[in-house]
Amino acid sequence: MATFVVAHGAWSAGWVWKKIRPLMRGFGHDIFTPTYTGLGERVHLANADIDLETHIADILGVLEMEDLRDVVLIGHSYGGMVATGVADRAAHRIARLVYLDAFVPRNGQSLLDLGSPARRNVQPGDWRVAPNPPPPDTPASDIEWITPRRVPHPVKCMQQKIRLTGAVEKLPRSYIYCTRPAQGDGFRQFADRAKTEKGWQYLEIDASHNPHVTNPGTLARMLDRIATGRWPVPVKASR
Repeated sequence: MATFVVAHGAWSAGWVWKKIRPLMRGFGHDIFTPTYTGLGERVHLANADIDLETHIADILGVLEMEDLRDVVLIGHSYGGMVATGVADRAAHRIARLVYLDAFVPRNGQSLLDLGSPARRNVQPGDWRVAPNPPPPDTPASDIEWITPRRVPHPVKCMQQKIRLTGAVEKLPRSYIYCTRPAQGDGFRQFADRAKTEKGWQYLEIDASHNPHVTNPGTLARMLDRIATGRWPVPVKASR
């Protein structure tokens, strides 16, 4: 029915979407959860030169090599930076962008410009950024699963400013805001944009920052309804 591609968050990889994959396939959708260079099963490729453009190229490569079109592109957290760059360069392959509690940059902004809590973990002279702790409501079994698999993230990915042409703003976009912020509320600014700017569909999920881990069933149903248009909340009309 639909083809989903996930641009995952910092410190994790495609593996963190393990719970979602069978649920989406159960709805009849296809889903790709690629891993960025230097993380997850590709951690052996980690080096100080990896930046945001590297990760944008990773996802573009999947779209091109798999010849994917009419894609629902999901960006979670840091993945919002990646998904925005991908959609700017390959808008012809994207049917809709879905930002899941994600950063939504404007041209010339970096993740650190957007008030990311990861700033606290950036150490002078270190090319890697240590992981933020998972939300406090994450079950102990999930903590045991995710903790040994999360690895430091290349700092240039967070420092590099994105360059955009404006193509993203012409695409349909959905923002899913997680209503249980753990440390401050750094994503409220993007939720507010989605509520007021034209071209957005705004939705909320009763979950903390990683619903693909802590509330996968609800998230999968939301994604299915977004892709198929079977959602009671309409796309926001132009103001």
